[in-house]
Amino acid sequence: MWFGDLAGWLVPTVFWIFVGAIILVPQYLRHLDRVRMHETLRIAYEKGQPVPPELIESLQRRDVSAPVGTPERDLRRAVVLIAVGLGLAGLGYGLWFGLSSVTYEGAYITGGAVAGAGAIPGLIGVAYLLLWLTKRSAPRA
Repeated sequence: MWFGDLAGWLVPTVFWIFVGAIILVPQYLRHLDRVRMHETLRIAYEKGQPVPPELIESLQRRDVSAPVGTPERDLRRAVVLIAVGLGLAGLGYGLWFGLSSVTYEGAYITGGAVAGAGAIPGLIGVAYLLLWLTKRSAPRA
């Protein structure tokens, strides 16, 4: 049947289009925002309008350097990643429990693989939590 052939290439194509759109559209919108800001500054400069130095400093800081990590950001990332890891571990347990009525070997393999995949973001979250603890206890200058 021709519909099976259509779905065979249409589903992966649509998936990769969405993945590309999720990655590329925000970058393009940030680029347009920067272009508009620079155009506005150029017009203001040509007309002799004073440009606040804070605005120029914020543009240079945003363009040149990456945002500096704060302890609050580390804690936020830690909580989210640990929650994702625990969610995947719960999904692995649910798959093991559901598939164990069919076959034990398949249940152990599937549940263990999904729960093991949950260890990756969970341990990254633990690392962020340790970073937060060390930054929190360090004296601030």
